[in-house]
Amino acid sequence: MFTKLQPKENIQKYIDGLQLIGSLSRLSSESSIPYLYYRIAERLFCSSFKAKDFSRSDISIDAKKDNIGIGLKTFLAGNNKSFQKIAEFNKEQSNYNPLKLKDKIIQISELRNKRIEFTKRATEIENSIYHCVVREQNKFKIIEEKLDSINIDRIKNIKENSGSIKFDDGINEYSFLISKSTLTKKFQTSSYLFEIEIDILEDPLRDLHNFFKTKLFEKSLIKTETIYLPLYGRDKHVFEKSGLNQWNADGRKRDPNEVYIPIPIKIHKYFPNFFPPRDQQFNLKLPNDKNLLSKVCQDGSKALMSYSNRDLGQWILRDVLKLEEGKILTYKMLEELGIDSVRIDKYGNNDYEINFAKSGSYEEFITDLENNNT
Repeated sequence: MFTKLQPKENIQKYIDGLQLIGSLSRLSSESSIPYLYYRIAERLFCSSFKAKDFSRSDISIDAKKDNIGIGLKTFLAGNNKSFQKIAEFNKEQSNYNPLKLKDKIIQISELRNKRIEFTKRATEIENSIYHCVVREQNKFKIIEEKLDSINIDRIKNIKENSGSIKFDDGINEYSFLISKSTLTKKFQTSSYLFEIEIDILEDPLRDLHNFFKTKLFEKSLIKTETIYLPLYGRDKHVFEKSGLNQWNADGRKRDPNEVYIPIPIKIHKYFPNFFPPRDQQFNLKLPNDKNLLSKVCQDGSKALMSYSNRDLGQWILRDVLKLEEGKILTYKMLEELGIDSVRIDKYGNNDYEINFAKSGSYEEFITDLENNNT
């Protein structure tokens, strides 16, 4: 579905990388089943296939290649029918908990589908798949299958067990884990694209030590910084006349797409040189790989805007959130999508990248900063 259509040299690079990482399994495990940390699997996949890495963006995919979105998984084969996490709905519990069993599953499914559609709009993908590295004794198996929305009209076989609710839509089987507010999907792993034999080194520490002592390496470090910004104001409220609703402010006539992302004073306190000076333009790369000329502006440099005051709003409000002109954005709308923040990565002095982040990301970021500084 994806991997077999890639250039042979890229496939071989990926296989070589998996064999290398798998061979080092005894750095962390004594098992004959090779170990693969999911973050390494994500980096290796994106590097091998020259895919865009979304693994830190808290959306429904982890990578993008051309117009295909890819959800990346790595897990044990088990009995070849493994339920794996595909979404989490902690913040939405108050909405679905009071509902009856079927209504609860329908609402959870609707939330899942909204996030998939949001991801499609934000990254401009047309199709999505799962790419899984399944771990077995001395081997990895690669499987791929469609990343489907849930067909709500065909939901059936709803059964509540101890701690979970199972159901299917005629295509996929799902299980909702009540205590963790987590939706899982059954992956069939008996058929696969190809398998990779893994020779696990007996003493990888020794082998690494010998290798690095006999090779010369040049360190090439790219200095980057990362911050998180809220898409809301105080008390988790998207104000009706500022921020992402700036178009609705009083005074002069405004473009219906005029918005800004708030930059709280704490960001300037901890990262005084993260952004260029006020009104100085810089490049802001979007998840769809397009670039916006952007700036910080307003008193205290409290606003992140596109240089043309309509471009950022066109992207967030119209292209991604699909809000009609004149409709007020609320925090509840963001909450339903599981996002309320953005992550800004800085590369060099003038290049930045923006990605959506899960609900609570800004607050967690600030809490960590304040704890570290005390």
